[in-house]
Amino acid sequence: MVSMGDFYVTLKTLAETISVAGYEDELRELVIEFLKPYADELYTDSLGNVIAVKKGKGKGKVMVAAHMDEIGLMVSHIDKNGFLRLQPIGGWNPLVLPGQRLLIKGTRGIVRGVVGMTPPHILKEEEAKKIPEIRKLFVDVGARNKDEVEDMGIKVGSIAVIERTVEKIGEHRVTGRAFDDKVGVAALIHAFREAEPGDVDFYAVVTVQEEVGLKGARVAAYRISPDVALAVDVTVAADVPGVPGEAQIAKLGEGPAIKIMDGRSGSGLLAHPAVREKLIKVARTKGIPFQLEILPGGTTDAAIIALNKEGVPAGTVSVPTRYIHSPVEVLDLRDAVNTVKLLTGFVDEITEKWITELRGMRIL
Repeated sequence: MVSMGDFYVTLKTLAETISVAGYEDELRELVIEFLKPYADELYTDSLGNVIAVKKGKGKGKVMVAAHMDEIGLMVSHIDKNGFLRLQPIGGWNPLVLPGQRLLIKGTRGIVRGVVGMTPPHILKEEEAKKIPEIRKLFVDVGARNKDEVEDMGIKVGSIAVIERTVEKIGEHRVTGRAFDDKVGVAALIHAFREAEPGDVDFYAVVTVQEEVGLKGARVAAYRISPDVALAVDVTVAADVPGVPGEAQIAKLGEGPAIKIMDGRSGSGLLAHPAVREKLIKVARTKGIPFQLEILPGGTTDAAIIALNKEGVPAGTVSVPTRYIHSPVEVLDLRDAVNTVKLLTGFVDEITEKWITELRGMRIL
């Protein structure tokens, strides 16, 4: 079983690699390296998903998906004085951007820049109280004009992320950028290594473009046609000051969260009861701590996989994470390692009989 130390190394490697939605190429190659020694089959599709297969007896297909893409920024304009304007890729809170240092992928390599805004000293009082709009922020790359920016290899369409390394804080916790969903990818990689599927074949799918519409999972599920599926992703750990207990969603250090529902009023995923109960049974049998999750906003790849063709019973295992979609996300490595245990146990215990009962069609 993976140790917290080994998991930390995998997570750090993944999370410090730039993989903005639609531009996951660099991370895709790393994922292939991680999975290849353990896969009976390994391939990519036309959208860029990585699909690894570990063979059982072929009596069914279990798909577990984690997305490799992260939210990011795109250069939308370069002005004559050498300042860049940005468009978001994925869901950003503008409050986290001013004062950040960016890594911009140019044609000549990485260029650093800083996100600036109108100095507060010269803003009107009412303007200073407003949340800044991303379109009004700008990036300073140290250039004096547009030509110097272009000489650096930056152009309209260049992508950027906030510069941040993964570091340990406290005894079991780590902080960094893009744990959503690099921690899910790391958990899936380690679960794929350790799983010993019996009746079923295990499809580990590392998807693209989840942050911009669950696009990779949609096409991967259509290709695989799984009998049952899980997504492994993060969920909101709102166990912080100012949030009452009933609104905290999940807490760090109390185990992976088994999803019941997500999205506004269940508009995302209503986890299949049999899949949810199977996860709970595995957790209890193996002594894995777990939480139950109802997330009022947001969803995961499982929501779109569930709608594939005639329908797929699906669930989600979530790693509780604080400050999601910020450069300082925080998680507990114990939750991550227990997520690996839960995923592995789930895959290993799926039988042909269980799938037949799960997917049985009643003729009335």
